[in-house]
Amino acid sequence: MAQREDVWFTSGDSRISGWLYRPAPGGDGSDVPLLVMAHGLGAVRTMRLDAYAERFSASGYACLVFDYRNFGDSEGRPRQLLDVGLQLADWAAAVAYARRLDGIDPNRIGLWGTSFSGGHVIATAARIPGIAAVVAQCPFTDGIASVRAIAPSTAARVTARALHDLAGSWLGRPPLMIPTAGKPGEVALMTAPDAYLGYLKLVPPGAQLRNEVAARIGIKVMAYRPGRSAAKVGCPILFCVCETDSVAPAGPTLRYASKAPHGEVAMYPEGHFAIYLGAAFERVVADQVGFFDKHLTGSAG
Repeated sequence: MAQREDVWFTSGDSRISGWLYRPAPGGDGSDVPLLVMAHGLGAVRTMRLDAYAERFSASGYACLVFDYRNFGDSEGRPRQLLDVGLQLADWAAAVAYARRLDGIDPNRIGLWGTSFSGGHVIATAARIPGIAAVVAQCPFTDGIASVRAIAPSTAARVTARALHDLAGSWLGRPPLMIPTAGKPGEVALMTAPDAYLGYLKLVPPGAQLRNEVAARIGIKVMAYRPGRSAAKVGCPILFCVCETDSVAPAGPTLRYASKAPHGEVAMYPEGHFAIYLGAAFERVVADQVGFFDKHLTGSAG
């Protein structure tokens, strides 16, 4: 059985909390590959990332699953402040920490990201040398495309709140919050018909979810187009694309995936939130294990 322990590392001036999964000891005692994992927009590791890590660990992979600074169990203030640059720095710090761990092969570090972090793993693999393999699940690849997927009236109201929050930050005011997921017609970052209930389904029973982030990301997200970095990813990368994705449209992702030198694509007839649960989860995680087996252990059929 896999073992999970609470660990922490430092990113900037914040202490980052994580789970370290180690697979059951093998026969030869050799160092094992490790997957660095984190969640998407405003989400934390308790929202189903344990299910993925348990499956990967059962297949022989160590996993480092962390919360970004300002979120979940990690330090950092102001709380719920989502900053792309800081989150990418957290990814870099996590990779550096993983490479120092006993029993881990530093030459077989993989990245796994989903939704917003699906974009982060593309950008990280393009920036950090030596990443061995990447999985980008229902990845956010183009801020402009994602904003265009929102109703124009909603986008305008989100932008107004984002500008208000940004102006307040210049004056030293605390962040103005906006819901991460909302119902159609509400002012939230994700308001597709499947967004609100789909987001809530990822929350464990009885757990408290802060369904909000600092509103300024609503304007900054448009400049984030991590899919453009796919052409610079030198290692194998698997794009797990949801055909009816309401948050990260499939079209731009497929165009970016075609530019990756060693890109692979797997398509799923699901929406953005359905991929985490049930039969869809079983299909995607089996594909991901097969991909990592092929590129990190050479054991795939």
